[in-house]
Amino acid sequence: MHWRKSSYSGEDAEHNCVELGCAPGAILLRESDDPGVMITTTPDALRGLVARIKTGGFDHMAG
Repeated sequence: MHWRKSSYSGEDAEHNCVELGCAPGAILLRESDDPGVMITTTPDALRGLVARIKTGGFDHMAG
């Protein structure tokens, strides 16, 4: 599977981030420093999560 990492992340090992992979009808997410642990979601659910993040829907959780 081909995993994609944000272009905002560096290429060296110190720059860990969330990576995305595609499977038929699903999106897989993993943390680059722990690639054996993955979660699966749908494209629609991921789109909704990203939209909520962009509009500040989780800002109340920031410490």
